[in-house]
Amino acid sequence: MKRNLKTVIVFIILSALLAVLSGCQKIDEIQLKMGLKNNDFEYIKDNKADKIVIQNTRDKGFKFTVTDKRTIKEMYDILSSAKKVDKKSSLEPDYVFEIYEGSTVHRFSYITGMDKNDYGNLYGDDSIYIVSKRIDYDIIKNLWNYRAPRDFKSTYYGSIIEFLKDYGADITKNSKNVGIDLSQDVEAAKYMLSTEIEDFNSELADTISTAKLVNNDRDKYDVLVTIKTQGYKTTVYKAIITVNDKKDNSETKYYVNNVYENNEWTIEVTKDKPDKF
Repeated sequence: MKRNLKTVIVFIILSALLAVLSGCQKIDEIQLKMGLKNNDFEYIKDNKADKIVIQNTRDKGFKFTVTDKRTIKEMYDILSSAKKVDKKSSLEPDYVFEIYEGSTVHRFSYITGMDKNDYGNLYGDDSIYIVSKRIDYDIIKNLWNYRAPRDFKSTYYGSIIEFLKDYGADITKNSKNVGIDLSQDVEAAKYMLSTEIEDFNSELADTISTAKLVNNDRDKYDVLVTIKTQGYKTTVYKAIITVNDKKDNSETKYYVNNVYENNEWTIEVTKDKPDKF
């Protein structure tokens, strides 16, 4: 009698497990059909991915390798829930992911943040996906000692906009052909994101309509505005903005000295070098 009871209990448990597994399989099938899930990254789930290398496209020194199994599983969860689409974003990628499966390397370009047109922000040779921001917060920032200035977007791009508002008349007196060059700022490169640069570009046009971001075309501008970060903490940001005017062969420096207090940034751009700069 006891043996029969044990058999019945085992049968009930197995039946329940099969029902759960069957239910999960059906859910996966539905998600696949609805485009809420893809099965392109199953090689990661099957423990065939040895490591994942993440490289910043603007700062070659910002590169790290992921070998932790739990982190790789988190990456699988995010990537397998990515939606496949037909078009990729026109923005420049912020990172390159290389997923190593033995001797095979799966390479993807990744744009931080969501594209305004719902185009793909992760793409390889064959497929394009829309990936959630979880990669930014759960993977990249957790793996890296993220010590950028607080609200980097506000203090960095905000400094340039404030500079143009205060001194725009001075730098456009000889020419309206003004180029804003961010490519020389090595210290800040790792914090620049394509979606934020796009927003800055729009704000730039509203501030000085003829000012444009330099894109490998420095020679076409009569006036070049270059920003170089000099130092920063989470609540302090310092930079030098250099204006080169080709028409009168002049160079003028401006000093950015920002402080974060009372939950906001005070942006200060001056011609004179501040004390203890």
